[in-house]
Amino acid sequence: MAATWEDSQKYLFVPKGAVTKAADFGGKKMAWIPVPGDDGFARVEILKQEGDDCQVELVDSNQKQTVNINDTQPMNPPKFEMCEDMSLLSYLNEGGILHNLKSRYQSQIIYTYSGLFCVAVNPYKRFPIYTDTVINHYRGKKKGELPPHVFAIADNAYSDMIQNRENQSILITGESGAGKTENTKKVIQYFASIGAAPAKDGEAKKMSVEDQVVMCNPVLEAYGNAKTVRNDNSSRFGKFIRVHFGKDSKLASADIEYYLLEKARLTYQNPEERNFHIFYQIFKGLTQEYQTNTLLLDTDPNKYKFLTNGDVQVPSQDDVALWKENEEAMDILNFTAEERESILKLMSGCLLFGNTSLKQ
Repeated sequence: MAATWEDSQKYLFVPKGAVTKAADFGGKKMAWIPVPGDDGFARVEILKQEGDDCQVELVDSNQKQTVNINDTQPMNPPKFEMCEDMSLLSYLNEGGILHNLKSRYQSQIIYTYSGLFCVAVNPYKRFPIYTDTVINHYRGKKKGELPPHVFAIADNAYSDMIQNRENQSILITGESGAGKTENTKKVIQYFASIGAAPAKDGEAKKMSVEDQVVMCNPVLEAYGNAKTVRNDNSSRFGKFIRVHFGKDSKLASADIEYYLLEKARLTYQNPEERNFHIFYQIFKGLTQEYQTNTLLLDTDPNKYKFLTNGDVQVPSQDDVALWKENEEAMDILNFTAEERESILKLMSGCLLFGNTSLKQ
């Protein structure tokens, strides 16, 4: 059963009463101070100040200590609790930003604006906020009319392209595991949905440009992504994606430039990491007969030196299901049977070459 708009709202809108539940200052001078540990900052009340030294009381533990006034950061008033756009905060400091992001994240709200930017905090789980229903609600809306969302960023870029007749760019950046790959897919999903041309009678759905653009992702991820210590589906290359629209504002085509592919991963992986996904999909998705007769492979992946850590199991990566998705994507992208077999033989050749012994 598809998620409704009501199902999505709890992951987008600030819960009612969240601001009123925020602790009132009551005339107190509140601030943040840096502390060791995962929290980074602690909430304190400044009791008194003498020169550069001030006595503070930690709100959570009631402990008192003396700190340098320059180490304190003013706390924002309660009305800014779970603020949607952090550029509006009275005090734009590190403690206030982290608290705002954390409080929204704890309420399962992962998107927050900061001026022109949209900050996404990876929940490492699926939320029902990327459905066609959500796309329709964000379509044509100005920024601020609805809660922060990557769809809003995509729609603003699309609207500016149509109105100004100029190319638009969306930069998606972050550290490993931040969610760059997933948010990139959501932007492409949005463009494919709102830029879809009306279906023609008798035209096969799998041949549509929209589906071809979206289904590039499974192929790219199979051959360019791998498990790292911090991310089960880490892109090991950078990509620049161009999405082209026609004069009618409908999706016309797309092309992808890749760069900085981590070629060294092919020959060696650090402990608890894997080679590129495709190698494990071959062993899990293909029949044993095809593996041995066509690809000349042994059916045990642990026998190949280039798979340094052997058959590493990743709970979040179903290699059989992903192999089927990869095959479906290649169908939609019009790969011929000969091209697919050639690609698989190339993958097989890499593994076999890794097992060769050279003597002088």
